[in-house]
Amino acid sequence: MFRRGFLPSVGNLLAFEATARHGSVSRAAEELNLTQSAVSRQIQQLEEALGLSLFSRTRQRVVLTDVGRMYATHVRNTLAELSDATRQAIALSGTSGVLNLAVLPTFGTRWLIPRMRTFFAHHPDVTVNFGVRLVPFDFASEPFDAAIHFGQPHWPGALCDHLLDEECVPVCSPDYREREKIRTPADLTRATLLQQSTRSTAWAEWFAEVGVDIGNALRGPRFEQFAMVAQAAVAGIGVGLIPHFLIADEIASGRLAILFPQSLISSGAYYLVYPEPKAEAPLVRSFRDWIKAETRQASTVRDRTSNVPGPSGLR
Repeated sequence: MFRRGFLPSVGNLLAFEATARHGSVSRAAEELNLTQSAVSRQIQQLEEALGLSLFSRTRQRVVLTDVGRMYATHVRNTLAELSDATRQAIALSGTSGVLNLAVLPTFGTRWLIPRMRTFFAHHPDVTVNFGVRLVPFDFASEPFDAAIHFGQPHWPGALCDHLLDEECVPVCSPDYREREKIRTPADLTRATLLQQSTRSTAWAEWFAEVGVDIGNALRGPRFEQFAMVAQAAVAGIGVGLIPHFLIADEIASGRLAILFPQSLISSGAYYLVYPEPKAEAPLVRSFRDWIKAETRQASTVRDRTSNVPGPSGLR
C-alpha cells in the first residue's frame, strides 16, 4: 500500500500545493524560499510521476486542471494532518500518555476544565486533548478515547457511566428580578424566557410543574448553548432555566439569583462514555475514577445547598 512509487516526495507536494493555492509559481517560490525554476522542476517531477498534467499553462499563468483541483484538495488536507501529527508528536515528548476527550462545550468550559487541575496534580505527565462533539459518534472513526454525553445511556459499542443528573433552576439577574417585579411563578408569564435550543420543552414542563398556564412557552430568544443562556441572564435580558451545576459560580457571586425553589429534573443525564475495548485502559480508568469522584462531591455539595429560599409567599 505504501510502496515508494505511490508516495511522491513531500517537497514536490509542498511546491504543488503552494502553487495551486496562489495560482502562481513565483508566489509559491517566494513562500517556500525557493527559486521559480526549482518550484517548476518539482511540479514537473510530480506530474511525471503521476503521468498526468496538474496545471494548464497559458501566458505565464498556471491554472489547475480538473484532476489537479481534486488532487490539490487531498494534498492540502494530507499535509495539514501530517503537520498536526508532527506537532503532537513533539508536544508529547516526556509525557506518559495521552487521553483524547470529546466534551460538550458548556459542560467542558464551565464544569470540567475548572476542575482539571486536580486531575493533573495526580497525573502530571498525562496530556489531555479536548475536542467538541455535540452528538454521539463512532469511536472507531473518531480520534477519541472517551466522551461526555448528555441524554440516555445508549451508545453502540460503548459503556456509559452516570455522572450527573440535570436539575434546571429558573434564574435571572437581581436587577432584572426587581425591574420586572418577579415575585411568583405566574409573574414569569410576562418575562422574557431565554430558550436553550436542545431543551425546547423545558419551560413548558417547568410551568406545568408549578401549575401556571403559560400559553406559549417557546417564546423568547433561542441559544445553542447553556453558556449563552447564562450570559444572557447575567446581562439582564431575561430568565433562564439552567442546570444548577453549570451556574454555581454566578449564583455564589450574586450575578444570578434562583427565583423559586421549584426545579426541573431533565429526563436525560450526563455520562462518561468510552469504547468497551478501552474500559480497562490505564488512562481511561484513571480519568473515569477521577471524574466520578468529582461528580459525587459536586452532588453532595448541591444536596447541602438545595433548600434555596424563594420570595415571600412561596414554599
